[in-house]
Amino acid sequence: MAYVNVTRARGGIADRIASFFKGVRESQLRYSVYRQTVRELSNLTDRELSDLGLHRAEIERVALEAAYGK
Repeated sequence: MAYVNVTRARGGIADRIASFFKGVRESQLRYSVYRQTVRELSNLTDRELSDLGLHRAEIERVALEAAYGK
């Protein structure tokens, strides 16, 4: 019976470690989307941003929303 509990405990730890690294990877991917959005919008002219209904001051907000849904 003790052996079964140890096996479950190890499985729990392995699951937590896997979940941790999955979270790290998801964070990296979201940050990558944020940076790419900022980069692409920053490269647009004020006229092009205006055509999209954006002002240069809104770039960070739009990038945060695109990456994190905030």
